[in-house]
Amino acid sequence: MRVRIRDFVVTKEKWIFAVVCYETGEASDVKCLLRYIPDAEGDRTRAGERFRKLDFAASYEFLRRHRPEYLRGVFQVVPKDAIEEVLRPSSVLPAVAARDERVRKIAEIFSEGGIPAEKMGITGSFLCGLQTAHSDIDFVIYGVENFKKAREIVKYATESGELDELSDEMWRRIYEKRRPSISYDVFKAHEMRKWNRGCVGNTYFDVLFVRDWSEMGGIRDIYKRGERVCRARISAIVRDATYAFDSPAVYEVETLKGRELRALSGCGELKEILSVEKILSFTHTYAGQAFEGEIVEAQGVVERTSDGETEADCRDNEGSTR
Repeated sequence: MRVRIRDFVVTKEKWIFAVVCYETGEASDVKCLLRYIPDAEGDRTRAGERFRKLDFAASYEFLRRHRPEYLRGVFQVVPKDAIEEVLRPSSVLPAVAARDERVRKIAEIFSEGGIPAEKMGITGSFLCGLQTAHSDIDFVIYGVENFKKAREIVKYATESGELDELSDEMWRRIYEKRRPSISYDVFKAHEMRKWNRGCVGNTYFDVLFVRDWSEMGGIRDIYKRGERVCRARISAIVRDATYAFDSPAVYEVETLKGRELRALSGCGELKEILSVEKILSFTHTYAGQAFEGEIVEAQGVVERTSDGETEADCRDNEGSTR
């Protein structure tokens, strides 16, 4: 069983989990996040059965009560032998597009722009068949070059009027959903230049990146934790942003001389000047936040990996560009 981020899995109890990382097929379990559970009072329906959506905190509380063995530290894991069904975005898209004209329009725009049908998909509530009239659309593009092209297509289609522009009300709704530490004006300015969001009528959609299977090299290195050095703030120049829209977002950087590392907590005064080779952001808000040649500031936990590389791990901390 090979799964990757944006897939969903369904267990024998009909619990529906979102896959939150890439798996190589060697592990006996899959890192996930519980999203939907059967509930007779639920407001969503799948195959004639009612379901309820769980928020982040509620999903952990539910598993603490019913499957504490699925909790390992900060992770939720599902044993592969408990999985009855894997929902894949690319497999479901044709049927969803046939039923929903908004999804069909997005797929047609990308197809006309040159993105192969098998490199597109749909995830989130649409993938599970649990969307409501108010659900946003989470559209998936597989592969670095396809995703780059998709952003160009969204930009052109929006500027030409084929897609609608996001209203200020929509931008504010997105901002409130993300709750970033930056101001609304700064958030909107960054998001508008990414071109990974579009609008069809009154529905906005995200364009989400997923690595193609041929791009899976180095995945284990991204997820492995290193030795904690301290919490710090850095200034650096981005040298490679190939996987800036991945999850986690990966920025290969060169620390600016004279502004290398400023300790925040965890190690007192630094005894040596440390440079950072990578910034990892596990927060979707800061995916695609910076591109090659741009200067960034980021803060988080600095880790030294077994190969001597130093990373700033921004799992739950702020980052900004300028």
